[in-house]
Amino acid sequence: MDKVPFFEFNIFDIRDHQISELQKFTKNNFDVEHIINTASELKYTNEIKQFLKKQWDNPSDDFVKFILTDIYPGLKTKQVIERFNGIVQKSLKQFMNDLLNDKLKSALENTNLESDSSVEEVAATTEQTKNEPEIITTQEELEGYITVKVLLQDTIDANRIFYRDNQSYFNILLDDNIRKWICRLYLNRNNSKSIVFNDENRTTYPIESTSDILKYKADIIRVAKSFI
Repeated sequence: MDKVPFFEFNIFDIRDHQISELQKFTKNNFDVEHIINTASELKYTNEIKQFLKKQWDNPSDDFVKFILTDIYPGLKTKQVIERFNGIVQKSLKQFMNDLLNDKLKSALENTNLESDSSVEEVAATTEQTKNEPEIITTQEELEGYITVKVLLQDTIDANRIFYRDNQSYFNILLDDNIRKWICRLYLNRNNSKSIVFNDENRTTYPIESTSDILKYKADIIRVAKSFI
């Protein structure tokens, strides 16, 4: 057995690509053979990411030489590589910044701004928000959010699932649109936790913990599909 784990994650900072891997370890999907088959790929993926991070921080001579293969026609002498080392590092950072800026610009252009409220209503809401107590998102609520994302991963792109925390309940939304809330989790009640679905009957089920959400996969998918 390898000393280095083939998969690691931080429960407080789970990335979307890690959700699909986590699902393989759930009771219903657990398959030792399948996990073993993907372990090698995950191992090399992590090593490649570590390699790229090292090159990002401090490009090696071999990496700079590789970059120059299709760019610099002359001999890749030691002096040339040293001269281009800083240029390669700067180019990598500029490329990543440009990529992030393009994604942010695209996201802003595709955002549908809801304009149903009047200026007076917006001002009143803002004033009300100032007077409301601070909303604290708990670990249990985040676990519920992650669970719903996992259950929907084969139905809807994980990037379309958002959450908004409120004082009394925890909203899980499609496309960050409050009108498309899929379900609400009431987890801050000691003796009466529940999950409510955004259907015609506002179907409600009692739950004891976030793991109980797994029982209602069909309801979650059904409601989410109604907004697609």
